[in-house]
Amino acid sequence: MRIIFMGTPDFAVPTLHEIAGAGHEIVAVYTRAPKPAGRGQELRKSPVHEAAEELGLPVFTPKSLRGEAEQMMFAAHGADVGVVVAYGLLLPKPVLDAPRLGCLNLHGSLLPRWRGAAPIQRAVMAGDKRTGVMVMQMDEGLDTGPVGLVDSLEIGPDETTGELHDRMMRVGADLMGRALAALGRGSLTFTPQAEEGVTYAKKIEKAETRIDFSRPASEVHNHIRGLSPFPGAWFEAVVQGRPVRIKALRSTLAPGEGTPGSVLDDALTIACGQGAVRLVDVQREGKGQMSGAALLRGAAFDRVS
Repeated sequence: MRIIFMGTPDFAVPTLHEIAGAGHEIVAVYTRAPKPAGRGQELRKSPVHEAAEELGLPVFTPKSLRGEAEQMMFAAHGADVGVVVAYGLLLPKPVLDAPRLGCLNLHGSLLPRWRGAAPIQRAVMAGDKRTGVMVMQMDEGLDTGPVGLVDSLEIGPDETTGELHDRMMRVGADLMGRALAALGRGSLTFTPQAEEGVTYAKKIEKAETRIDFSRPASEVHNHIRGLSPFPGAWFEAVVQGRPVRIKALRSTLAPGEGTPGSVLDDALTIACGQGAVRLVDVQREGKGQMSGAALLRGAAFDRVS
């Protein structure tokens, strides 16, 4: 089939490779425009942009698809189907309707739970035991379209968002490959989403990244792993008389009780409102990743906030 691929982050790259490897004709790749990054603020292409260029595919980076000119260019590709994986721009109806068979979206949750921008992070932060990837037919709503295929996955009790993300992007690529094969045969059927159980995965805000050790240990643990590795949940400790920001990258539930925020042992077990968490891997501001025990050896403190 003739396919327009639309995606931006590394989550979308395996799906692009899956489609190319299956022999489909990718007539255009749409991705977000390069953005300033790093200390030098040089323009950096998205992971999808770089992957598309390596495959020799034409790349388009419009700031919006609302304009008539962009919509006419999109339709001129003459695609059979659009494949969307974490693209990051709203697709207006003329774009959704332009491909002969519409647009398919790969979404990282078990819809209708966690519609929206951050479904993987929100599932982990909520302590969900299962999640999944779904291929759905796109409509004008926010992840409201009917579902064609689904694969579900268990979420490990200590699994981070980064680890789950990497598993899901591989499963998702295979799922989209199977969906396109079925679509080409005319055998892909769609089922409307349930009307009950709708939740929204809003974008992660900086204000919610600070760890609140007054919460139960299970909630603190889910908060840490849900924000690892990015943007990272953090706390402050007073080291040599000054506050130092520290990211918690990996944690586990641990036995112990005490005043919330107090350090209970030399393995960096921190008391919470109920129970305790052990901070297995951390990153001090301006330093590299290290174990919680190593952090304590180099910067002694007895309480965090």
